[in-house]
Amino acid sequence: MKKPKKPPPFSELLDDLREMGDSEQRTFIVEMIGKHRPDGYLHWDKLLRYSSPEGLTHRQWWFVTKFNRQSNRNSVSLVDNRDETFSFVLPDPIAEQLHIIDKRASAWSDPNKDHHSKERYLVHSLVEEAITSSQLEGAAVTREVAREMIRTKRRPHDVHEQMILNNYHTMQYIAKIRHEKISLDLILKIHRMVTEGTMDDPSAVGRFRREDEQIDIGDPNYGDVYHVPPPAGQLEDRIQAMCDFANSESPDYYIHPVIRSIILHFWLAYDHPFKDGNGRTARALFYWSMLQHDYWLFEYVSISEIIRKAPAKYGRAFLYTETDDNDLTYFILYHLNVLIRALDQVRDYIERKTKELKELEEELQGMATLNHRQRALISHALRNPRHEYTIYSHGNSHNVVHQTARTDLNNLVERSLLSKTKIDRVWFYKPTPDLSEKLRT
Repeated sequence: MKKPKKPPPFSELLDDLREMGDSEQRTFIVEMIGKHRPDGYLHWDKLLRYSSPEGLTHRQWWFVTKFNRQSNRNSVSLVDNRDETFSFVLPDPIAEQLHIIDKRASAWSDPNKDHHSKERYLVHSLVEEAITSSQLEGAAVTREVAREMIRTKRRPHDVHEQMILNNYHTMQYIAKIRHEKISLDLILKIHRMVTEGTMDDPSAVGRFRREDEQIDIGDPNYGDVYHVPPPAGQLEDRIQAMCDFANSESPDYYIHPVIRSIILHFWLAYDHPFKDGNGRTARALFYWSMLQHDYWLFEYVSISEIIRKAPAKYGRAFLYTETDDNDLTYFILYHLNVLIRALDQVRDYIERKTKELKELEEELQGMATLNHRQRALISHALRNPRHEYTIYSHGNSHNVVHQTARTDLNNLVERSLLSKTKIDRVWFYKPTPDLSEKLRT
């Protein structure tokens, strides 16, 4: 990814205005303010690709654009290496996107009131986020293998599988601590959970990087350094300030909870306090913040799956912010779009599973006594006739205890829908060869 062109400093643009010398031209430029705003929240690097309004150069157009933004900036306590603050504005698209998120997040009834839905959708979401968040950081494991590992509770075979399992357990933990305040110790614990058994230097697990571990982030293909994180000696104070922000103790004005959660994601990634695992920890903190503010639906939403489809846009959102006067609006707009797309995926998944369940119920005419877990397994078996199930895998897929899972499977054996074989003290259950015919009888 090529580093975007840095905009001209606003002070230089003011100098351009002063040097014009013609009061009518200066008045003309001032009159342009509010009239020639580009469509979307464009960065200088992107604005250059468009034709400027008649009578304006690109620099003048950028001046008009920046002037409108400067007057509505909201500062936060995050500062860069030059001790300059980060800020954001609230253009119309943000208000619209927040409304969409609030509306869609409340459109689906809380699955805590529907135990069966909660089990199905929560397990699916946890697995998807664990897999894709790890893939973003380089884990080379297929979805099928990752799901099989989590479902059967087998031990990871390598570092890549360990990374996914760590993420899965971390997401479960985040849901449990949603009502706790974040702290330095809790952040270190989350990092330890994310990285245990995956780092080249085991001593770096669960601690901030040291002075001799300074990390520069860049792209060797272009020879660019994108980001130089703050010195290690500042990390404890900076992360404490981040905790205060996360716990709504700063600033002294209202910030919408979704925007606060997004800024928290950016903040940890910007400070890059760990030798590795910063992205996974940042996304985990985002989920904690959303759940902390009672956006319960985000326990079922995978943002990493959306990010993974276009990782360059993720990186560019960071770069746009850092290269344009620490303007967080770029990252906020990007992240809001990710959230809306992720919510759409949840809706599509629910609709697809609801349709599959209805079709299965029609298929199971003579099996009305099967419970929802057995129906889900039979539906999977119809599509995967060679698949093997265990008590552990069935229990883990539906978040039920060993005895319940065993009863489910043995009942299906009694109905001649599954057969079972014991290998090394473990029972394996397989669909019978004539499963579909038996369902129709």
